[in-house]
Amino acid sequence: MIDANASLAYGIFWAAYAVAFVVLFYMMKALFRILPLYGFRTLLLSALMVLILTPVESPDLAGWWIPAWLFAGYELILGDVDAAGAALFNFGVAGLIMLLVWILDLVRYRLVRK
Repeated sequence: MIDANASLAYGIFWAAYAVAFVVLFYMMKALFRILPLYGFRTLLLSALMVLILTPVESPDLAGWWIPAWLFAGYELILGDVDAAGAALFNFGVAGLIMLLVWILDLVRYRLVRK
């Protein structure tokens, strides 16, 4: 059973993580502005979103989510490939969804530019 302090810390972590991601996203967006191709810029930003924002559910506590890059990296360093498989599966699903969104954005960009 998780107490109120642990739940509060969990909420504070995700709020701080979200704020840090927004700051990182806009910094990377400004950095990628030097790249000439719109599609390549948005592909890099999409990959960043998948890498940073993909969650995986904690195997120890139901309903608690962990950043997948952190969980997968930790489990792979420890040598538990089976546990890291859930995070890698989530990366794959998130990557496919973001690929679809990226393609739709390229279609939108092409239609607006005409």
